[in-house]
Amino acid sequence: MKLHIETERLILRELRLTDLEGMFELDSNPSVHKYLGNKPVKTKEESQKILGSIINQYKERGIGRFAAIEKSSGHFIGWSGIRLNTEYNMNGHVKYYDVGYRLISKYWGKGYATESGKAAVNYAFRILKLPELFAITEIGNQASHNALLKIGLEYVEDFYFEEEKLNLRWYKIENK
Repeated sequence: MKLHIETERLILRELRLTDLEGMFELDSNPSVHKYLGNKPVKTKEESQKILGSIINQYKERGIGRFAAIEKSSGHFIGWSGIRLNTEYNMNGHVKYYDVGYRLISKYWGKGYATESGKAAVNYAFRILKLPELFAITEIGNQASHNALLKIGLEYVEDFYFEEEKLNLRWYKIENK
């Protein structure tokens, strides 16, 4: 999958094996995983498996998360984008597209989640022609809640995800 989306401050592109160092920095940070079940990775091999899984999603599903690159520095700051979820039954949905983001903590509070999320929604609706997108946050993650609302998603309801024992929020946006 080849992808290149530019926003004012970011480049969104497909994730690559060369993003391993950035992915490890992202997913090994306990602060990043505070609202993700508190399961940060411990080795680069774990990050490499995650990268491989996303690259495989590009091949199998035609879509997967995008690397987020800060234009001004060229640094990998995390990921954003669209994913076709087929792994879990989430709030009664088994096969659905979701929008999400995960950023290295030093890039929090700069509006990058909102900026990249808006670009991802635009891509989903204009290029992929999807009828709707969903998103999920843990109930206590107020920053992600606020970002999803700024992106244009609407809060729908809270639900309990039994498999991971998490209290989550469900969001939706329709292609109008």
